[in-house]
Amino acid sequence: MTRWFGKVRPMLKIVPDNDDTNHHDDGAAAGSSLLDAIARDGARQMLATALQAEVSAYVDAAADDVDDNGHRLVVRNGYHATREVTTAAGSVPVRAPRINDKRHDPATGERKRFASAILPAWARKSPQVAEVLPLLYLHGLSSSDFAPALEQFLGSAAGLSPATITRLTSQWQDEAAAFNTRSLAGTDYVYVWVDGIHLKVRLNQDKICLLVMIGVRADGTKELIALDDGHRENTESWADLLRDCKRRGMAAPVLAIGDGALGFWAAVRDVFPPTREQRCWFHKIANVLNALPTSAQPSAKKALAEIWQAEDRAHAETAAMAFAEEYGAKWPKAVAKVTDDLDLLLEFYDYPAEHWIHLRTTNPIESTFATVRLRQRVTKGPGSRAAGIAMAFKLIESAQTRWRAVNAPHLVALVRAGAIFEKGRLVERPHDQTDHRSEDRQQAA
Repeated sequence: MTRWFGKVRPMLKIVPDNDDTNHHDDGAAAGSSLLDAIARDGARQMLATALQAEVSAYVDAAADDVDDNGHRLVVRNGYHATREVTTAAGSVPVRAPRINDKRHDPATGERKRFASAILPAWARKSPQVAEVLPLLYLHGLSSSDFAPALEQFLGSAAGLSPATITRLTSQWQDEAAAFNTRSLAGTDYVYVWVDGIHLKVRLNQDKICLLVMIGVRADGTKELIALDDGHRENTESWADLLRDCKRRGMAAPVLAIGDGALGFWAAVRDVFPPTREQRCWFHKIANVLNALPTSAQPSAKKALAEIWQAEDRAHAETAAMAFAEEYGAKWPKAVAKVTDDLDLLLEFYDYPAEHWIHLRTTNPIESTFATVRLRQRVTKGPGSRAAGIAMAFKLIESAQTRWRAVNAPHLVALVRAGAIFEKGRLVERPHDQTDHRSEDRQQAA
């Protein structure tokens, strides 16, 4: 008999081969098959337990969300169809729990959907430890909670003990520190997305405010620029981070995209004055809808889409005027959130049309931290500030391998060179500008 996660399970019987010449090899093969079977069973059990725990946390977090009759809006709803998932221990069958979420996203108006961070709907392979460990840590689990589970994904009999995880965490802290001191002189970031991500720390109930900067290089690829503990999401913290990047050789980006509430904007005007500003539309839509009654939100959302999805700046400005006329009389504060920042909301129209979808929001940051933001509300958070930062760094580092380049990446270098775009189309290349300046000088002479 052998113990598996505290439960007693019978071991498979090994029948020795009668041929003495092959006894050793066949016995080893049988033993290997036995270990594989045990590992697969353990992986299946671990996946089932982890998925159940994840679903329970999601349902419990929404316990107070009820309809007019007092019925809960988020409930369990059976299981999805069984699917095979490949792990280090082999292929195992998985039946993921299903959730019925009747709530609607205030920003988009769409029905909310539960998305498993452990086993996404599209996943057919188990994630690697480099991605699982940071995610679980940021969810608030301790090393003793998930070390046995990771053992099965890695296919190792030794597994990852709490001591091993502690050493690995220390190593990742060193890597994060080295990353934030590397030279930036050889890399040109044309666009940057910025945001502040809040994570609660278990030990002292303080919060980490991660200042995140993700950039687009001149070749169109995306990469993490900086990840630092801002303590507070204010101008001073952002200015310290930007000055540090500048000292390490970072040039002023052409355009920065972020939430209008960030202290980043005053900081970037001081450290990188040439950088243009684009406000995130997803943040703005959420702010506007929060200032409107529920009954007005669906129509307002459509009206806002007419602005940020317009075919060019002129049409967007017309749509903004229509929005102000429709909602200004009853809800002037909601309208002011758009009209006061309109130039900064429409800045992206001065860049290639292929890039508009990338420049209107901070989606690269939002999507990377979506599962962490969701779960950290109902857990105790990581155990220390340094460990939390290191785990967030590893999470982004792993996600970065799947980031795609921006559309029409060849146009990014032209943006840096100062090319002019009208209605999203290139109308004047940098050398054209040089030629015009030469002609002007000749005429003046």
